[in-house]
Amino acid sequence: MKYDLSEISNILKQEISQFKTKLDVSEVGRVVEVGDGIARIYGLNNAMAGEILQFENDIFGEVFNLEEDSVGSVIYGDYTKVKEGSDVRVTGRLMSLPVGEELLGRVLNPLCQPLDGGPEIKSAKTRPIECTAPSISQRQPVKQPLQTGLKCIDSMTPIGRGQRELIIGDRKTGKTAVALDTIINQKGKNVICVYVAIGQKESTVADVVETLKNHGAMEYTTVIAATAADSAPMQYIAPYSGCTLAEHFMYDKRRDTLCIYDDLSKHATAYRQLSLLLRRPPGREAYPGDIFYLHSRLLERSVKLSDELGGGSLTALPIVETLEGQISAYIPTNVISITDGQIYLLRDLFLSGIRPAMDVGTSVSRVGGNAQVDAMKKVAGKLRLDLASFKELQNFARLGTELDASTQRQLDRGSRMVELLKQSQFAPMSVGDQVITIFAGISGILDDVPINRIAKFITDFLKWLTNEHPEYSGEITKTGKFSDALADLVTEALKTFKNLGVK
Repeated sequence: MKYDLSEISNILKQEISQFKTKLDVSEVGRVVEVGDGIARIYGLNNAMAGEILQFENDIFGEVFNLEEDSVGSVIYGDYTKVKEGSDVRVTGRLMSLPVGEELLGRVLNPLCQPLDGGPEIKSAKTRPIECTAPSISQRQPVKQPLQTGLKCIDSMTPIGRGQRELIIGDRKTGKTAVALDTIINQKGKNVICVYVAIGQKESTVADVVETLKNHGAMEYTTVIAATAADSAPMQYIAPYSGCTLAEHFMYDKRRDTLCIYDDLSKHATAYRQLSLLLRRPPGREAYPGDIFYLHSRLLERSVKLSDELGGGSLTALPIVETLEGQISAYIPTNVISITDGQIYLLRDLFLSGIRPAMDVGTSVSRVGGNAQVDAMKKVAGKLRLDLASFKELQNFARLGTELDASTQRQLDRGSRMVELLKQSQFAPMSVGDQVITIFAGISGILDDVPINRIAKFITDFLKWLTNEHPEYSGEITKTGKFSDALADLVTEALKTFKNLGVK
């Protein structure tokens, strides 16, 4: 029997084309040890550092250690579902998260899974959580102010869009309050906010969310929470998750963003726990050698982008907790060296009723007047030096030495300025009101108002001015200028209000 070879060839080709079964050729390893969010895996000879691993029960991990005969991995999610002897597969992917408008107004864990009882996040767009910080050529100088609404910060340690300003102080000195005030003050200013809670109590996070809701700030804010009950790997990736979401709006939507990391002390502690469990060599205070790189690669992603890249910005407000005021400790000095300044909150000031409890001498903004409107520069140019000299005089006066008239006047003026700079929580002020308040203090018009009545006087004056001459504050807020003519009008208004006898 003769066969037609071309016909046989065609039949074979047809059969081969219909064979569409997909073979699974992924590398599979086996868990040999698991616990505390860490897994040691045997058999993944081709795994790469930073690669995502898939465990059973839809649990994911990340390759951290590449050792001679095994791989050390951290586990994201519920690590109790991972058992010894279970299979692990490599994915060939880096850790990515969903991003987009759907995440605004939500409370999420670092894997972008909802914690607020809302629907699952179903965004088509994703971004890797680790990315290279923008180069020098992709940046531009920080010049546009990001107003916190707090008089003492906006006047003496101004924050610009794209800056990294550290908030540092002991526990219970108002660090989170400053951060929340800043978020609330962004209402109507076209700034997307991300608040990252690291290692906090769930009740504390719930209070933060409730505060933001009550002030209408959740509309433009996402809260990412890795609470104290979460594993160390979840606390470790939380700030990178928050930064990734903010970068989406900065790069893709060309928006200004604000990211708050509360706080990086607990983040460093979580990373130390991971490193020690993975048997990495400990360094100073048992932190691993790359603890500096941990925070530098996060904070260097904060930037004011060049106009060619859209001109968006990512402003970072990292928070670090000190122990008994030790700002020279390991983690605080590391973060201070990375950031563009720090707002140091002092416990003694807080307990004495000066709130925000910012220590003028230690707090600094390395951007300075570049991130201030002209009106604020004009009235607050010497404020920082005046308050610093007032503090020295105050310490000198405690010795009981007899003071001359000019020194006494300087002390009285300084006491009134301290009163003027006090501010209630969750009551941010517009730029116009801030400028008028500080101008009232430095002009000397309030020198005859009793110190214990200063706060009430300025509050009542601003209310009266809003009713009688709202254009004064409005012009400063709108134009950022405080002309001599407007200064004369505000002076007249202050004198008129004083003559009304309302003190």
